[in-house]
Amino acid sequence: MFSPHTRHIAFAVAGLVTFVVLAGVTYQSVATALERRQFPYPGRLIDVGGHQLHIHCVGEGTPTVVLEAPAAGISAGWAWVQNDVARTTRVCSYDRAGLGWSEAGGDGFRAGRVPDQLHTLLERAGERGPFVIAGHELGASFARMYASRYRSDTAALVLVDELESPPPNVPRMVKAWPWLARVGVLRATRALSRHASGLPESGGGATRAFLNRPDHLTRAVIEISQSGETVTLADTSFDGTLPVSLVVTGQPGQPPVLLDSADRALGVTRAIEQIVRQIRR
Repeated sequence: MFSPHTRHIAFAVAGLVTFVVLAGVTYQSVATALERRQFPYPGRLIDVGGHQLHIHCVGEGTPTVVLEAPAAGISAGWAWVQNDVARTTRVCSYDRAGLGWSEAGGDGFRAGRVPDQLHTLLERAGERGPFVIAGHELGASFARMYASRYRSDTAALVLVDELESPPPNVPRMVKAWPWLARVGVLRATRALSRHASGLPESGGGATRAFLNRPDHLTRAVIEISQSGETVTLADTSFDGTLPVSLVVTGQPGQPPVLLDSADRALGVTRAIEQIVRQIRR
């Protein structure tokens, strides 16, 4: 039996924890509501069959470059690259289902659906191929899958910091991201959003906001948990007949991996521009 004093301390601690959690939830909810108004989607929402995906295209010329984000990344995280490549040709970034400004849909996530949804998105958005698909980290695997499934629609690949083998089990901390976001811990500590601190403000603000959003992180964790399957599908389905440019930007940090500085993004921009020039010859 606990003494009255011990029970009193336990009740006090429980009450304090409840207060902190409720305060965190309120803080998260208010901040998210403000960010929804502060960071509206910059592109277009396109129906791909029961839900809408966000695509943002700028620039003119062919071939059009399509950007596939890394795990937990969004279209705005390509800001350095997209702004620079747009001076050379048309370039589109987009958000996979459930990430960023895109709706999740009701069918759940399966890696094999990603290239089909992207193909439908590009077709219904009126973007014409063949495309240069540039994928970063996990996005490189999706780029390979797209090229294999839609070979005639793909002119070349640019694979950035590609995952060479299926990653190990998802760390418990990663699995906890959505719950830590709901109670405001990620927002208060900037544990994830600090990874976007080097992005230009045109993309950094929105990227930081979504890295604190439980809905975005819930889908991101699902993608990460199935990344082994994604890498395996990409390796077994790709025929290797396309022009491919491999780019290494340095040792990736802890996820999410972002092109968070102009210097780090420069090599990617140059690789894309070089392959665009080759195709135009």
